[in-house]
Amino acid sequence: MKRWSMALAASLLVFVLAAGCKDNSQNLVVKQANQAENVTPAPAPAPAESKAENKNNAQTPEPAPAALPETTPDPKLPKRDPQSAPLDVFKQAKLLGRGVNLGNALEAPTEGEWGVTLQESYFKTIKDAGFESVRVPIKWSAHADTNAPYAIEATFFERIDWVIDQSLKQGLNVVLDMHNYDEMNQNPDEQEARYLALWKQISARYKELPGNVYFELLNEPNSSLTWSKWNKMLKKALDTIRSEDKWHSVIIGSVSWSNYAELVSLDIPEDERNVIVTFHYYDPFPFTHQGAEWAGPEIGTTGVVWPGPPATKVEPVDAATQVQWVNDWFRDYNSNPVETNPAGPNMIVEAFDKVANWSKENNRPIYLGEFGAYSKADMPSRARWTTFVREEAEKRGFSWSYWEFCSGFGVYDPAANQYRKELLEALIPPK
Repeated sequence: MKRWSMALAASLLVFVLAAGCKDNSQNLVVKQANQAENVTPAPAPAPAESKAENKNNAQTPEPAPAALPETTPDPKLPKRDPQSAPLDVFKQAKLLGRGVNLGNALEAPTEGEWGVTLQESYFKTIKDAGFESVRVPIKWSAHADTNAPYAIEATFFERIDWVIDQSLKQGLNVVLDMHNYDEMNQNPDEQEARYLALWKQISARYKELPGNVYFELLNEPNSSLTWSKWNKMLKKALDTIRSEDKWHSVIIGSVSWSNYAELVSLDIPEDERNVIVTFHYYDPFPFTHQGAEWAGPEIGTTGVVWPGPPATKVEPVDAATQVQWVNDWFRDYNSNPVETNPAGPNMIVEAFDKVANWSKENNRPIYLGEFGAYSKADMPSRARWTTFVREEAEKRGFSWSYWEFCSGFGVYDPAANQYRKELLEALIPPK
């Protein structure tokens, strides 16, 4: 299981400070590769480019299209009526409802390497608990050739077919998410042809499936994939998918690890209306990722409760005091009243209001694709935070998917073969 090195974590934090920590979301920007315990992050991004494209971008040659291998899904998978009417994207977003991420399985370099191998029983367990959707993080790039035509392994496609089949058999909606494509974030110009070829194959294979299967273009664009590069890339990806599949709904997130504050930078073609916009939420980071081994020593303080302020002052670890924004966060956390506390509910309300306002102004539906608190936080705080985030999302009509099913943030304990009751009730309240 990979872990963030101290040096990489420090470089990310330096970037966050340089970028200005806007909208009190510095911890979200640091976040993640979130996936939840195991991704080595790409190098820290440079500040966003100006609206005026620089000469290097302007002169980047278009990649030559490559002939792609033919791909056909498992014939047992259900097919939609070819005469199906166009999808209503707001109904599509609502259909996602309450979901959970099948994290740490297929986004690992090899399934099982991060401790999770998907089991047939999981899908019924998820459905029976009251979840309506699964988001499936998939590291397609680990299972495709690095040279043209960038063919995806047949056996891996068959594994994804199986996941789709198990989901649909249980009546679960399915989000196929391109996850942990690290090379894309680091070298987007070099990876463009491969990235588009992957989506050409995926959309060709699954274009005949029912409308409750969704395509998510890229998890948490970051680093060298700046907002201007991402806006260009997402347009090309949409064109690529639509050349094969004009029907299915596509999910798109913003840069800076799908930070809500970066929704304003998204430029989705106005005539492409079958798009759902996603964001991820892990604020406050010193709470949601406290003690996470991959998050760097400055996030190593445990005993952080939610909401703040704590009844007893929390003393940050030495490494936290050496990083200005973390040190400042603990100062405010220990002293500010709940109304202005950085671990207070108002921070979440303000963030979600901004997302809702953006959604209304741009007439785009919203999907909260990830949120969660790591297992080193105390369970009552995790349950309170999760309940509040879920309620605020639902108040604004956002469908959501919790990070994640059965690993470090998991709502389900695979060893005990049962749900963690407090977390499950925070997500799916008893009737």
